[in-house]
Amino acid sequence: MEGRNQEYSSVRKNRAARIPRRMLGLFTRPLAWAGKMFARRPLGGFLVLLCAGSLVLSLLILYYAPVFREWMLAAAPARPAMAGDAAAHKKEVERIQGRIRNLQKKYAAITPRKPYLVVDTSNNKFRLMSGDKLIREGTCSTGSYVLLKAGDDRQWVFKTPRGRFHVQTKKESPVWYKPDWAFVEEGLPIPPPHSQERYEAGVLGDYALHIGDGYLIHGTLYKRLLGMPVTHGCVRLGDEDLEVVYKNLQVGSPVYIY
Repeated sequence: MEGRNQEYSSVRKNRAARIPRRMLGLFTRPLAWAGKMFARRPLGGFLVLLCAGSLVLSLLILYYAPVFREWMLAAAPARPAMAGDAAAHKKEVERIQGRIRNLQKKYAAITPRKPYLVVDTSNNKFRLMSGDKLIREGTCSTGSYVLLKAGDDRQWVFKTPRGRFHVQTKKESPVWYKPDWAFVEEGLPIPPPHSQERYEAGVLGDYALHIGDGYLIHGTLYKRLLGMPVTHGCVRLGDEDLEVVYKNLQVGSPVYIY
């Protein structure tokens, strides 16, 4: 510690030696002038002397601030390492690791062993999984969130529902039963429920999987729009992806949409 104090003392002497003469003049001239003022008018000279001294002290503090800071940091005692800190840190790490293991067990318990489908509506991506194994992944299209209003105060928001669903039925070469909104969207009169105008073939692709409430996983004629939110709520897949999904999923297979 003594050697450190001598080192800082040497630094202060060296810095003092480098003070320019003009700076010394800034210190000494006001003081000399204040002394003469004090001899003539004691009260006024005292005030001038006080102001000059404050100015000189401020300049000295600014000039030597780095040295003072280094000296204070060197003189400050280091905080001793606490044995309790390491023990508490180790305990917290063990607690977090235990929670991770519990979550992994819960995830493994609820993960289906047979094929299931996961649909990401934010990025319009899908993954066909079997347990932790990835069977296929790719691009899909989901709901556009467009609002359609009818003249009779009815309205529809074309969004893909989120949650856990199950395949209820599977169909090859499906025929689309056009709901009321399809005619409203085209500006056409709405036909009766069982009119032949409501049935249209060839627009859903080669396969369709019904997941409830009128929502389907099906193909599309507009493959250039895959990856975009353009559907009326169904999940659209490309031809090859749809075939793989159709052949792997069975009635009752889970479909997770988020």
